[in-house]
Amino acid sequence: MKDAILNEPLGLEPNIVDMSQLTVRELLEEVQKRVQSSPDTKLKRELATIVERRTLPAKRRGFTQKAKINGQAIFLRTGEYADGTVGEIFIDMAKEGATMRSMLNCFAIAISIGLQYGVPMEEFVEKFVFTRFEPSGMVDHPNIKSATSIVDFIFRSLAYEYLGRADLVHVLDKPEVMNTGNAEWDHPSPAETEKKTPPLSEVRIIAKPASAPAALAAHKLVKNMKMDSGLDAVNAAAKSMQSDAPACNTCGHITIRSGTCYKCLNCGNSMGCS
Repeated sequence: MKDAILNEPLGLEPNIVDMSQLTVRELLEEVQKRVQSSPDTKLKRELATIVERRTLPAKRRGFTQKAKINGQAIFLRTGEYADGTVGEIFIDMAKEGATMRSMLNCFAIAISIGLQYGVPMEEFVEKFVFTRFEPSGMVDHPNIKSATSIVDFIFRSLAYEYLGRADLVHVLDKPEVMNTGNAEWDHPSPAETEKKTPPLSEVRIIAKPASAPAALAAHKLVKNMKMDSGLDAVNAAAKSMQSDAPACNTCGHITIRSGTCYKCLNCGNSMGCS
């Protein structure tokens, strides 16, 4: 078999390559080129047996994503290796029939086996994105807002979560701001210093609560001040009385003009008007 690879005829001249002079990358490229050009499929099948299945750990992490495609609920669950790469998927739909459920389960198993045998996720994404069949339309998802099918939504979500393919989603997650300026080594800005210092209009001086005798004396003082202010008002009104104003026919106090009539400030009597 090895001689067949090394001495494969190219026209009439044998194509001999010294494998010891090649790097690992060049060796893989040379083997791939010869396998693709060889008509013998037995060699390809034997080379395929070299790849071993990478099993997932018994306890593994992943995520469960619920979405609605044109009103149809779908649940996408993943299983991850210890390094965070995806190794299996599960697809569940609400209110689907036995045929649909079985087809989705078989499809998820096939994709999971391919991932565990080393098939790159990029290959699945490029193959199944934009697949079109019903249900399709608007999607209730934080990042993906429309999809052409269930398969299209599944691989858009996987590409965004595990490959960082922001070109396949419609809304990006908001970046998390790590440095908010509250660390010890951050110096406060002048604007923050002005905010911490209250303006003079917000400063209030509150007196200490006085004792009982002092409070009683203050109350009496306020009462006397109110009485004095009331007498001053009466005196001011009396000064403004007209000299020809008549006396009240009830109490004898001098009245003041109120419109076209006269009114007594002492008893409230109105002379000549109601």
